[in-house]
Amino acid sequence: MIGEINQRRIATNSIHLNIAEMGAEMGAEPGAEHKGLVLMLHGFPESWYSWRHQFKALADAGYHAVAPDMRGYGKSDKPRDISAYNQVEIVNDIVGLIPALGYETAVVFGHDWGAPTAWSCALNHPDWITAVGGLSVPFVPRADTPPLDMIKLIFKDMFFYQLYFQKPGVAEAEFEKDIRLALKKFLYMASGDSDLALIPAKSPDSDLLSDLPEPESMPAWISEADLDYYVNEFANSGFRGPLNYYRNMNETWELTANAPRKITQPAMFIAGDKDGVVIMAAEAIAQLPENVPDLRVNKLIPGIGHWTQQEAPQDVNEAILGFLETLV
Repeated sequence: MIGEINQRRIATNSIHLNIAEMGAEMGAEPGAEHKGLVLMLHGFPESWYSWRHQFKALADAGYHAVAPDMRGYGKSDKPRDISAYNQVEIVNDIVGLIPALGYETAVVFGHDWGAPTAWSCALNHPDWITAVGGLSVPFVPRADTPPLDMIKLIFKDMFFYQLYFQKPGVAEAEFEKDIRLALKKFLYMASGDSDLALIPAKSPDSDLLSDLPEPESMPAWISEADLDYYVNEFANSGFRGPLNYYRNMNETWELTANAPRKITQPAMFIAGDKDGVVIMAAEAIAQLPENVPDLRVNKLIPGIGHWTQQEAPQDVNEAILGFLETLV
């Protein structure tokens, strides 16, 4: 499949992003089978490759499917400044891809960190984004309190990975010491094949990976070749850029004081019922119909964890294509 997917670098928002693309002759010229641009945004610790199962389904349906390596990842630019990874800049990267690819509008889907980016694209740029979908992470309006402040209060006596990621260099060193082992542990831990209840609570000064079990073999949804691809990408890019997303939560909050509070475009949300994010975000998921009034798909997929579109590609493809059909 990867051989059928084209990759190139595109200028947007004063940087260059590597994009993977397939379908609709990979351009904006209208045609009988050309239904427009679909952007797919990945999360941590992933790459455009996390959407590998969605390209052919979208291309066969007549869409120009595009998944960038987000800034800091893969072959995309990697600004050194930590503050360059706030969500306002990330959103500008993605919205800038639309005219750069020759389009006036796009539908955008996002998973993990890509989900809040997708929601924010729709929220703040309704002229560019005609519809939006989030995988794993629901839309949440801007809170009254800075998010890191809330997290520190909630987890003041416990380890929490987002707090562990805050000090530059610490988590980078742990992930980069043995990238393959780190990814095996992290991907398995958050998948539906793991049991989060068996992971022991630990003190705030713990590391992330040392006490996580190493799986004897990876689940069926990720092959050794898939793991090889991710390992090679992070061996070349490192983890500083990806981890910087977590270090900008308060800055993003400060920069978005006047953001709207409802998504008005047609929207969808899908996640796994064994996803730890779903457990933590139960209240936000319950409030989705209020905060996203035109929510056309709201689905939990049984038996899968956090890596939604990789663990259940057929279910995700059916949900995405069904949602896109409602837009016609």
